[in-house]
Amino acid sequence: MPLIVTGTIGIDTVHTPYDKREKVLGGSCTYFSAAASFFTPVRMVAAVGEDFHADYHKVFKRFPNIDLRGLEVREGSRTFSWGGKYFDDWNTRETMFTELGVVAEHPPKAPPEFADSKFVFLANSHPVVQLDMLQSFPKRVFSVVDTMNLWIDTARPELDKVLNEVDGVVLNDEEVRMYTGRRHLVAAGQQMVEECGLMFVIIKKGEHGCILVHDQGVSMLPAYPLGDVVDPTGAGDSFAGGMMGHLAAYHSKDMNVCMTSVRQALAHGTVIASFTIESFGLDRLASLTKEEVARRYEQFMEMIKV
Repeated sequence: MPLIVTGTIGIDTVHTPYDKREKVLGGSCTYFSAAASFFTPVRMVAAVGEDFHADYHKVFKRFPNIDLRGLEVREGSRTFSWGGKYFDDWNTRETMFTELGVVAEHPPKAPPEFADSKFVFLANSHPVVQLDMLQSFPKRVFSVVDTMNLWIDTARPELDKVLNEVDGVVLNDEEVRMYTGRRHLVAAGQQMVEECGLMFVIIKKGEHGCILVHDQGVSMLPAYPLGDVVDPTGAGDSFAGGMMGHLAAYHSKDMNVCMTSVRQALAHGTVIASFTIESFGLDRLASLTKEEVARRYEQFMEMIKV
């Protein structure tokens, strides 16, 4: 079942305590699509500038399951660019610069041939843009949105409208507390489920895994333990991509998404994210095999077995 995603494609500069890379392919849409493509075909809707040179296009070609017909290259424009610095604990990050480029322009439009998409993921962007994109897919059966503290603070009414239209939301612990005003994460997630009419809320906790809150209860999942982290950029987007990719594949015929399949999808998202942080950019995902994914998934399930 094709999955569609919209969000940013970026050119990243990343500094870690041990190394740095400049002008690597990144962005929410990029990491999501690469991760999801291990499970299902992915339709990408995004825009880049004329500085998006051939080497970046070659990276996408290493993921044949990504449909690039929705990638718009704009002459005279610049690609979104971001620079960040991580500190020793890996949980603290400082933004060195942000250049909006095409993100400050009109949003890209989904090609007409994508209108039949049934599984939709709205990566982080302004809620007005997300809502407009969501309405481009009248045949959707399952949709999930990502957001951030900026929109909670500056575009709350618009964000509320988006949340009322989707099945689930992915956000981190700081953001769910900010949205609800509640300190306890489970209580905050339950409030969002009830007030927004959501099927579930996924609360990301970085190296501590995630919490799944839904109308039937609560589930928790740890992160996959790694001995070494190279670059955590894109881990959250890869996590979401793995989750949604597995859901779209699992429900290719039966589209009645249930919490059992969501929990299984979270485990697959966790595994994919663990590969992402083993390299800068998409290097590790580009060399990853399905056999490696399956093997690590089995290891992970054995670890969390009680």
